[in-house]
Amino acid sequence: MTLTAAAMLEAAHAVVPRISVEDAQAKVADGALLLDIRDAPELQANGRAAGSHHIPRGMLEFRADPKTPFHDPELRFDRPVILHCASGGRAALAGKLLKDMGYGEVWNLGGLKDWAENGGAVSEPVDPGMQS
Repeated sequence: MTLTAAAMLEAAHAVVPRISVEDAQAKVADGALLLDIRDAPELQANGRAAGSHHIPRGMLEFRADPKTPFHDPELRFDRPVILHCASGGRAALAGKLLKDMGYGEVWNLGGLKDWAENGGAVSEPVDPGMQS
């Protein structure tokens, strides 16, 4: 049987619970990592959640594995991780990946829009004319 995107999303949603912005903010205040997995141009165009850490989805496996030279020390197996992307799909898939890699507490916030519309602070997008 061929694996489809829909099947992968269904499996991801089954193991990575959604979290409200309010609950996410409380967990971040307690030390959880708010992880933005969008691509860099998306951050530049749309801003980012205040206090978020950025690892593009395409590098997540390498940044999450402590045995690679690319490991990001913000990712720890004992630290809760709250992921978001633009709408929640990539966050779900990335969350399942982290669970498969041994990360214990992983949540899907959804998209940056969910964060912003529910009271989460967002930095402004980068003004291309102001870049050095």
